[in-house]
Amino acid sequence: MFKLNQLNNPVVAGTIYTLIIVLIGALITSLILSFTSVKETALPSFIYLINVLALFIGGFVSGKKEGRKGWYYGGLVGLAYYLIVLLLLFLGFNTDLSIKHLYNLLGSFLISAFGGIIGINVSQR
Repeated sequence: MFKLNQLNNPVVAGTIYTLIIVLIGALITSLILSFTSVKETALPSFIYLINVLALFIGGFVSGKKEGRKGWYYGGLVGLAYYLIVLLLLFLGFNTDLSIKHLYNLLGSFLISAFGGIIGINVSQR
């Protein structure tokens, strides 16, 4: 059976963890919107929180798995994740490329790189 711990590539493992956390977060957010009085105006806050948490954990996993260059491998997770998001935006929603996407790409890189740095420091103990 396929296990996430058996993935040898730290970038692939971190990206898969990131995508799984985002999917679980989307499910939880939809349940909160369905069964509580939370309005859709609060949705952007939930989305940013879920993405930041997922990117940090994905970078953490890649840094811990590799054991060196945490900023690099964590940052690559952020780049891979955001390129997947861009692909979905272009194909699914016919979105045009703007400077906002560049800022989001940079933010994804930085958050995951920070997670990778923390992941290395945890793995060395």
